[in-house]
Amino acid sequence: QVQLVESGGGLVQSGGSLSLSCAASGIIIDTHDMAWYRQAPGKQRELVAVISSGGSTHYADSVKGRFTISRDNAKKKVYLQMSSLKPEDTAAYYCHAERLVNYWGQGTQVTVSS
Repeated sequence: QVQLVESGGGLVQSGGSLSLSCAASGIIIDTHDMAWYRQAPGKQRELVAVISSGGSTHYADSVKGRFTISRDNAKKKVYLQMSSLKPEDTAAYYCHAERLVNYWGQGTQVTVSS
């Protein structure tokens, strides 16, 4: 059974930092593209950052220069380091794994107060 479990969300003031983690089980993440998505209330889920199985990264324009995605295949974990957080970053953040099948975590809430 594949599981992606996010952690690290919380409440932070504008300008602050948070680090999210995604722990995977039931899959070998080495062969998967791993990503973070987010969904704010009333909005569609959007891609935040992706790291390919080869290590290439891509970021949404809104987070470039502020967020960093990384992966530790040995630990089966993916991370999202977020800095200079803004109120508009408030959302539920979801871990995603993709190869031939998509897998989603349950999400972790990030709230940025102004």
